[in-house]
Amino acid sequence: MKLLFKQRIFSWFDSYDIYDEEQQPRYHVKGVMSLGHRLQIYDRDGNMLGEIKEKAFSFLPKFTMYIDGEEVGTIQKELTFLRPKFHLTCNDWEVDGNVMEWDYAVVSQSGHIMDVHKELFQLSDTYTMDIVHEKDALLCLMIVLAIDAAKCSQGE
Repeated sequence: MKLLFKQRIFSWFDSYDIYDEEQQPRYHVKGVMSLGHRLQIYDRDGNMLGEIKEKAFSFLPKFTMYIDGEEVGTIQKELTFLRPKFHLTCNDWEVDGNVMEWDYAVVSQSGHIMDVHKELFQLSDTYTMDIVHEKDALLCLMIVLAIDAAKCSQGE
């Protein structure tokens, strides 16, 4: 399954549209005013599916992920040199990025979960997500949102 993640250019808060392979809206993400990033994920019918909240005043960006109001885990940027890495506390997934922080892979002990590629020469942050299993789409989207927000928090 492929998803295209596009940040809206003219928005007071973080706002994203997520499209499926047929260029149809799949999810909508709205930023909410708070200390740190707080992003709510809605389906195309306007039902809230999940949310990520950044822990304020953290040395490295850390986000808690919620699906249907229940905490499902956290994602935190690790202190590394050259290659960005994020620690997840849900599933057995790992997130590794390339040196330029444009491409990421999410893997588990049982196999590949997702590849993420940042599109260059776009007016806003745009990512292509290639997700192996559709059932993982929401959690994968939360990971990409957290990575993008972490980059923003660190001034990148």
